[in-house]
Amino acid sequence: MDTTERPRGPHLEWTVAASDIGPLLLAATPEGLVRVEFHAGPDRVERMIGALISRLGADPRRPEPGEEVLLAEPVRQLSAYFEGSLRRFELPLDWRLSSGFNRTVLQELDRSVPYGSVVGYGELAARVGQPGAAQAVGHAMGSNPLPLVVACHRVVENDGGIGGFGGGVETKRALLALEGVLPQPLF
Repeated sequence: MDTTERPRGPHLEWTVAASDIGPLLLAATPEGLVRVEFHAGPDRVERMIGALISRLGADPRRPEPGEEVLLAEPVRQLSAYFEGSLRRFELPLDWRLSSGFNRTVLQELDRSVPYGSVVGYGELAARVGQPGAAQAVGHAMGSNPLPLVVACHRVVENDGGIGGFGGGVETKRALLALEGVLPQPLF
């Protein structure tokens, strides 16, 4: 009788990458980057990986440092972004953690709101053919499985307010400052 454990599903590779805004959990499948999570301390990482395994039915693997196969390019591009030399992520994305209206909104955001610019929740709703759905756009931003790469920090309130952010308002301010939308904090 063969008692070796067999993979449950698709390969899932993950790592924690250092960044200017704190540690980021990155997870990828052979299809592409599937998850980015802010504030990736050990407890949060364990919960997130557990949730991904359950949701995707995946076989997880944390590679040794420097061995990342699926994550080498996302890690490189994130580093370039924080250094200021990358303005658009060019990565394959695995959209399985988003669907319906949320996915439509996130894909429109990714396609049409470039580095250094912002869009209002209401304007983004209108762009996807749902004028008046600003609140639903806010929910889509809150459900974004790929923040930073699919730049939900670029979505602001229509009246000019910064709006909320799953990574925290200070993180949103730091990202908008990095992109030149807001002034750099004084301290």
